[in-house]
Amino acid sequence: MSVLNIVLVEPEIPQNTGNIARTCAATGARLHIVKPMGFTPTDKHLKRAGLDYWHYLDITYYENIEELFEKNRGGMFYYFSTKAPRAYTDISYPDNCYIVFGKETKGLPEKLLFENPDTTVRIPMITGIRSLNLSNSVAIAAYEILRQWDFPELQNFGRLREFDWSCCAVQS
Repeated sequence: MSVLNIVLVEPEIPQNTGNIARTCAATGARLHIVKPMGFTPTDKHLKRAGLDYWHYLDITYYENIEELFEKNRGGMFYYFSTKAPRAYTDISYPDNCYIVFGKETKGLPEKLLFENPDTTVRIPMITGIRSLNLSNSVAIAAYEILRQWDFPELQNFGRLREFDWSCCAVQS
């Protein structure tokens, strides 16, 4: 089974983390949160954004980024930043990789990005836009990786309530 690991370093906005948790639940990705956080895990906004998906989550908390790296030695880490030298689509992501996102107000530390130029990537945007919303960025990245892996273990065909797709050429 393929595993995607989503890492949030010092998230500040509970609604973003809640939305990301919901993305993790929908995709089977593991969520890793590096403290400090700008809220508590019991925050009502966090729970509301994740709705009733919390029992699907595999969440690990770390006291700091050093603990994350120590407990996940050998992992392939990819750092998402608006300051990155290449697009996220230029990478072939291996199984069990970690995609790392920084806090909403500052992103990831520049020293970390500078020391990892080959695995630091960006989501392209027009000039003058500071950044995308964190939860949107995580979803874009997660689904690109899952697309590369051919959406392992994800339901890849929907059903209508009142009609049957079998009559149409859309059947895959």
